[in-house]
Amino acid sequence: MESRYEHIHETIYDSAKKNMDYAKKLLENDSDVVFREFVAGNKKFGLIYIDGMADKELLNDFLLKPIMGGKACLNGLSDIKEKIITVSDMRNVDKMSDGILAVLSGETLLFADGSTYGCVIANRSWPNRGVGEPSGESSIRGSREGFTETIRFNTALLRRRIRDTRLKIEAMQIGVRSKTDVAILYMQDIVEPDVLKELKERLDKIQIDAILDSGYVEQYIEENKFSPFPQVQSTERPDVLAAALYEGRIGIIVDNSPFVLIVPTVLATFFQAPDDYYNRWINGSLVRIIRIFAIMLALILPAFYVAATSFHTSIIPAKLAYAMARSREGVPFPAYVEVLFMEFSLVLLVEAITKLPKAIGSTIGIVGGLIIGQSAVSAGLASPIMVIVLGVTTISTFLIPNYIVTHAFTYFRILLIILASFWGLYGIVVGIIFMLIHLTRLESFGIPYLSPAVNLSVTDMKDMYVRLPFKIFKYRPKFMHTRDKIRQR
Repeated sequence: MESRYEHIHETIYDSAKKNMDYAKKLLENDSDVVFREFVAGNKKFGLIYIDGMADKELLNDFLLKPIMGGKACLNGLSDIKEKIITVSDMRNVDKMSDGILAVLSGETLLFADGSTYGCVIANRSWPNRGVGEPSGESSIRGSREGFTETIRFNTALLRRRIRDTRLKIEAMQIGVRSKTDVAILYMQDIVEPDVLKELKERLDKIQIDAILDSGYVEQYIEENKFSPFPQVQSTERPDVLAAALYEGRIGIIVDNSPFVLIVPTVLATFFQAPDDYYNRWINGSLVRIIRIFAIMLALILPAFYVAATSFHTSIIPAKLAYAMARSREGVPFPAYVEVLFMEFSLVLLVEAITKLPKAIGSTIGIVGGLIIGQSAVSAGLASPIMVIVLGVTTISTFLIPNYIVTHAFTYFRILLIILASFWGLYGIVVGIIFMLIHLTRLESFGIPYLSPAVNLSVTDMKDMYVRLPFKIFKYRPKFMHTRDKIRQR
């Protein structure tokens, strides 16, 4: 990878004053950068750190005080590191760009006369959010801890769950200007080497000014940029990431983001929730079956309503057909316009709720839904049956544990409604076939997106449509091609 700091010369002089003068010129007009020059033991020293990102108490008590209070003759940074400073985490840097990057990352850079290298003291201490419960992946039973925006907190949360020397956490930086810290996590003896190699190659190809969230990385490493289905899983829960690593998958932690990426991923993972594994297997299996049924209902029900009322009225029981005809009496639009209008109104309402503060979001959702539904029926823009259909569809959609994948099903639901308005049930069948073809062509780092269904592996089916007892979970998923295939002996 090319150097990310072409505008900085790499030489570190043996004069602390020269180094400090160059750093001041490089970081001029930066009011939060602190430059501290001092003399101790007949040598001059220079200190650079950013106020608000570095721990000043550590510098005062364990760096400046021991150096300036000592009377011994110092021969350079080597004497300071070995005899004076009582700080555990230090390292040398031979290039000025590496030292400046450390300062911008919250660490402290120390220069000394007679030394052609700098010393980086790890004393990062910036404001951060404490570990709290993840808001997007709530769970009745299980851990209440969620990832934060600080990369080291996130790796520590994972270390608590995986106390294994074979857990590897590789560090890299992405972003030409932002230099965002990124960590790649995997189990050394489980992960498939080709998948790991492919991921590193894709990450190395990212050449953008700034990475502000893990969503940037997600969009760069996915295969199909135009598919509405996410090909990278994101999670706020450390236990979900730990379970994924044990299956041979790879985690990507991006600094400043509480959402951790997991690759490879398949469609089935988006329908699995932590509660499925923390509760008894019968309960988990039943809930998962209900969830899959709800997904099918949310995808097909509005389009089926359009097809039944517009083309195939004979499939509706007579009494129900009369009731539906009476409810639509006075509605000036055809069924598909009625459905699309209500669907569009609901999308607007949901998006508005997500942007509102939590204190009023739930209230606005209830009141807004009632007002829109009642007003549409009273004004003759929609029938009561349509409001019921859309309500059942909305509730079914929210049963999907992953919020992002609901967007993909919303797009295909609208497509099915449009096709049903032209060809009825035949249009629905054509739309479903088109969606299945699209899904079968998707891959995530070489893994078919519809695995394990397309692999027809009986052993992998134990954790797809149902969740069987843990005693049966002897092998890891075959479609992951893991090195260590046995997870229970």
